[in-house]
Formats: sequence, structure tokens, C-alpha cells
Amino acid sequence: MSDLSEAVGASNTTFSHVKPGDTPWRSDGLRDFFLYRDLGVAEATGGRVIAHLVKANMAPERGTGWHRHEAQFQIVLMTKGWAKFMYGDQETLVQAGDCVHQRPGIVHYLFDYSPDMEYLEIVSPADFKTVDMPAPCEVPSPTPWA
Repeated sequence: MSDLSEAVGASNTTFSHVKPGDTPWRSDGLRDFFLYRDLGVAEATGGRVIAHLVKANMAPERGTGWHRHEAQFQIVLMTKGWAKFMYGDQETLVQAGDCVHQRPGIVHYLFDYSPDMEYLEIVSPADFKTVDMPAPCEVPSPTPWA
């Protein structure tokens, strides 16, 4: 047995291939103004990692609020549209094709996004916690949808 197959076998991960119609968009995720589509990674990794698509479901009236995640790793890869985040006191525009590594514990606020916003989020562990945080600064108003 090769070192690679021993490592894979020891990690209790499974192969996963999720096609677009295999998992539905759901509204029961972390935020009710987004829709979430599971990509099968949490199950395949025994909860070590989650990967899901997130897309806009409602206009950004209040955003996510200031928060942080108790996670070891988190990236956001914007696949469509754009979103505006506050990372501490820095406004950051994330557009289609951009990848953001949100370091563990970074205080942030997603406050504005386009109607076509969609992103891939990968987080470890899969059952990461979200903790509300005090506001370090004011947040700009979102752009109204037409």
C-alpha cells in the first residue's frame, strides 16, 4: 500500500461527486436572505470541511451584522456578481473571480451584494460556529436593488 493510500484510508474520507441537480438550493442556512447548496464535502470528509454555494435570495437590507467564525480555515471564491465586506474598518469589494482567505477569527460584515451574487465557501470544520461581535466602525448603506 502506498503512503498516499494509507493516508487517505486513515482519514476516513470518501469520494464525492455532486452535480448541479443532485442537491437543492435551501433557505435554512446561516442567513435567511441567502440560499445554500451543499456540495457533499462535509459528508465525504466526516465533518472536517464544508463546501457550499451561497447565493443572494433577497435584497441586502441589513446584511450579516458584525461577526466572526470559530473556524480553522475559510475561503470565499466569488463565482458571480459581487459583494462588499467590512473586514475590521476596511471596506473590501469582492468580485467574480476573486478569492478571499478569511483568517480565523477575523471580525467581518457582509453588507452589500448584487442580485446575481454567488460564491463558493469552504470552511473547516464543517460545523463552525458564528459569534456576533461588537461593531468596530460604521457600515456603509447597501445599494438598493432596482
